[in-house]
Amino acid sequence: MDFRELNEEEKRVIEEKGTERPFTGEYVDHRGEGIYTCKKCGLGLYRPDNKFDSHCGWPSFDDYIEGTVKKQRDADGRRTEIVCARCGAHLGHVFHGEGYTPKDTRHCVNSISLQFVADQDIAKAVFGGGCFWGVESSFQKMPGVVATTVGYAGGDKKNPTYKEVCAGGTGHIESVEVEYDPSLLTYEKLLKYFFEIHDPAQYGRQGPDVGHQYQSAIFYQDEEQQRVSREEIDKLKEQGVDVATVLLEGDTFWPAEDYHQDYYIKKGIAPTCNTGL
Repeated sequence: MDFRELNEEEKRVIEEKGTERPFTGEYVDHRGEGIYTCKKCGLGLYRPDNKFDSHCGWPSFDDYIEGTVKKQRDADGRRTEIVCARCGAHLGHVFHGEGYTPKDTRHCVNSISLQFVADQDIAKAVFGGGCFWGVESSFQKMPGVVATTVGYAGGDKKNPTYKEVCAGGTGHIESVEVEYDPSLLTYEKLLKYFFEIHDPAQYGRQGPDVGHQYQSAIFYQDEEQQRVSREEIDKLKEQGVDVATVLLEGDTFWPAEDYHQDYYIKKGIAPTCNTGL
């Protein structure tokens, strides 16, 4: 998988754990609607509503998106380093007890370690490939993916519950909404990866999980996604694959209950329902 190509100064900070000079970074006083992502792999790390002015010379955040930032003892043994949970890129350091915000936490981050992506520049794709816990976990590993949400698509009941979907009758498929940065990841690459992480030849099931909610599905968001998806499905059929994947127009995507989101990250365990791999 491809990471963003870094220049020498970016490598010095991100890969060699350097620090940019204070008050020189692009995002020190930055404001906008979108998400601050890892410069190297594109993972969404911080939201604008967690950014505050600390006047320290570097962007400051009092919280991060769950599961995206790892903390570890710095090489000097005195500070706590923060790195991207996906690619290990050096972000900066975290401090507590300074009293800047009610959360009493400051993630002091190098601007050069970040890439801000505005809301209008984030693309979306929706896939169903079996148990959404495992599908989400797979997409979370892919550079260029900014964020993921598990939920339900393709049914005819508004705001369905997990219990209702599993019982059948709503017509929904367990799905994952993938938000990605088109400057780092194309829909075609995302689609090819989707076909690698599950078995598209299984009808109404994935491995031991049986039922309509586990159907392989692509919910295209526009005509271009529809065209690319159809071409990829046709290629697989030409190779002799009995493709069961349904291609449906993307309609309302209903996010699943909170306890389903980032399931394996919250549990701290390795995926066990990643069918097709």
